[in-house]
Amino acid sequence: MTAPLPDEPGTGELVGDLSPAEDALAQAAEAVDSAEQTEAVDMTPLDHPHRLLLVHAHPDDETIGTGATMARYAAEHALVTLVTCTLGELGEIVVPELEHLAADRDDGLGQHRVGELAAACEAMRVTDHRFLGGPGRWRDSGMMGTKGNEDPRAFWQADMNEATIELVRVIREVRPQVVVTYDERGGYGHPDHIQAHRVTMAAFDAAGDPGYAPEAGEPWQAAKLYWTAIPLRVLQQGIDAMQAAGHEVPFSSATAEEIGVGVPDELVTTAVDGRGQLDAKVAAMRAHASQIATDGMFFALADGVGQQAFGVEYYRLVRGERGPAAGPDGREDDLFAGVTS
Repeated sequence: MTAPLPDEPGTGELVGDLSPAEDALAQAAEAVDSAEQTEAVDMTPLDHPHRLLLVHAHPDDETIGTGATMARYAAEHALVTLVTCTLGELGEIVVPELEHLAADRDDGLGQHRVGELAAACEAMRVTDHRFLGGPGRWRDSGMMGTKGNEDPRAFWQADMNEATIELVRVIREVRPQVVVTYDERGGYGHPDHIQAHRVTMAAFDAAGDPGYAPEAGEPWQAAKLYWTAIPLRVLQQGIDAMQAAGHEVPFSSATAEEIGVGVPDELVTTAVDGRGQLDAKVAAMRAHASQIATDGMFFALADGVGQQAFGVEYYRLVRGERGPAAGPDGREDDLFAGVTS
C-alpha cells in the first residue's frame, strides 16, 4: 500500500490474538451499536447541496463496486444514502469459524452481515443506510439457477410494484440529484443485481410522477441516473497487473472480453477518482470479513498492484444531461457534473 491501512476499531484490522471470526463478530457488535446511534439522527436532506443515492443488492456490493466513490463524497460532505435490497443470507462464507452461519445450518449469515455492513459504512463515513422495505423484507436469492431463486421470500420473486414503492419512498424523502445502480445484466448476472436494476429504473421515473403512490411522499425527480461500469481496458490492465505480480487470478486464461463483466470503453461516461479514499475503501472491505478474503483478489488489487483500477470507479450515465468532460479520456470526473444544487 502507498499508505498504511487504518487501524481504528471497526475497520476489520485484526486486534491482539483474536481469530478472524472472533474479530468479525466483535466488529459486528460494535457496528450494530453505531447503526442504532445513526438511526437517531434527524436527517435534513435539503441541507446538503449534493445528495447521492446508491442501490445495491447485498452487503459488500457497495464497497467493492462503489466504496471509493461513497467515501469521497461523504468526505466532501455530500449526503450519501445507501439502499441495500437483501441481507445477503446466501453469501459464500470465506471464514471457516463462521461456516455455522450458512443457510443450511444456523441461517444466521444475514444478521451477521447487518453488522458488517454497518462497520463498512462507518469506515466510509456514510451515515444514511437503509434496507429496502426494512431489514429482511426480501431475502438473498442466490446465484442464477439455484434453489434460492424459487424461495417466495427471495428478492428475485419480489412484487415489482411493492419494491418500487419502497424505493420511491426513499427517493422522495432523500431527494437525491444522482442515483446509482447496476446495468441490465446486474454487472455479472446475479438475479438480485438484475432485480435491483429493474426496481431502480422503475422508481427513478415513478418518484417524479405526481400520480404515482401519493402516499409515498411528495414527487421528486432526480437529475441523473448512472449504472456502475468497468471499462474493458481497465479490466484487462488489472488482470495483466495481477499476473505480472504473481498473484493468482481466477480467470487468468480469459481476456477481459471473455469474462463478461466489462463494458466497452466508449460507453463509460464518468470516472470518479477515489484514490484519496482508498484506505477507507480497504477498511470497509475488511469489515466484510465473512465475504472478502484478506489474501484474495480484491486486496491484491488494493495493495499496490492495481490502485488505478481499484481506486478509480467508473459509471455510465443513462438518464440526464452529461456534464463537462473534465476528466481523462473525455469523461466526466464528478457524478454531480452539471447538476445545480
